[in-house]
Amino acid sequence: MLMLILATLGFAVNFWAWALLSPLGPKFRDTGQVGQLTESDVALMVAVPVLVGSIGRIFVGALTDRYGGRVMFPLVSLITVLPVLFLAFFALDSFSLILVGGFFLGIGGTTFAIGVPFVNAWFPPEKRGMATGVFGAGMGGTAISALTTVQIWDGLGQRAPFLITAAMLAVYAVVAWLFMRDAPGRQVPTTSLASRLKSNAMLPITWQAGILYAVSFGGYVAFSVYLPAYLKTGHGLAASDASARMAGFVVVAVIMRTVGGILCDRFDAIHVLAVCFALVTVCAAVAATHPPLDIRGTTAFLLMAAALGAGSGATFGLIAQATDPAKVGGVTGLVGAAGGLGGFVPPLLMGYIYGRTDSYAIGLFLLAGTALLTLVLTMTVVKRTKQEAASDR
Repeated sequence: MLMLILATLGFAVNFWAWALLSPLGPKFRDTGQVGQLTESDVALMVAVPVLVGSIGRIFVGALTDRYGGRVMFPLVSLITVLPVLFLAFFALDSFSLILVGGFFLGIGGTTFAIGVPFVNAWFPPEKRGMATGVFGAGMGGTAISALTTVQIWDGLGQRAPFLITAAMLAVYAVVAWLFMRDAPGRQVPTTSLASRLKSNAMLPITWQAGILYAVSFGGYVAFSVYLPAYLKTGHGLAASDASARMAGFVVVAVIMRTVGGILCDRFDAIHVLAVCFALVTVCAAVAATHPPLDIRGTTAFLLMAAALGAGSGATFGLIAQATDPAKVGGVTGLVGAAGGLGGFVPPLLMGYIYGRTDSYAIGLFLLAGTALLTLVLTMTVVKRTKQEAASDR
């Protein structure tokens, strides 16, 4: 259990760093200290770390299979300190430099691909859904960022959020190096990185789970990084109020991610995923009608958060059931990349659509349609793949 706690803390701290720019996007736009930013500029600012964190998971997941989480967690945490400090001391008055810092800040988002194979190796198959679900709660680091970044910025100065986060990353790296251990009997691959990537990419479960995760976790990431801008522009909320509401969205998703993993240990993962995508379809369609943030609008977003969180946890419950343990890291990296890329596109698309229509409705209806198609995929192709994997064991 100590290893699960350490991995979850590492995920949370790195995701805290990964999401630092999200709550500051509206503030940069309003103050004009980095130039006159458009809605698309803000969307790009918060999306760049997501893109890098997504692609980086492919390689970090494969490296974790080879070197283990005990090496990779402290290493990635220390590397992430560098862009955080760069942003603090060199980039806060330049949009271009913020994008450069945000690019390397994306390294923090790769820790997801370290943690899943690390915790999987410590638990038997019947408890891996729970383990990956608990580990997935580390994505609540984005809630920490949402709740604290603007307040620390206003209260202690512009550099303070970055310096505090850098210190937390450094402390965690030391703790992880001293106390983390890889599971006894961990299977270490002997083939090359390129051959493992190719082999993992050709597994049916990889691309199928990648689609599921692109919609579930991608939807969560998109809303967690873009919701402050959406609420401020679409509903006229102050930056602090928008960040607080985004934190509520994140907290619900984080809790339900753990629940989604646990449910997969008790019920068919296919059925859990089907319920999640059905809920996302309905809630996104309701949100597209632009209801006020009363019982209707708030309930739609919170239910969507619950469904996206549970769907994210259930996806890795499915992977744990249908993948060779020696390949979990590589498959996780590829699927995690798909999830992150799923979170990269929507903010840019939403910003682009809003800039031309003054409405977010089209983007939300596209989410509803995508979730519906994913529901159909889950109940047909993915269900068949899971059954075939079960029969092969």
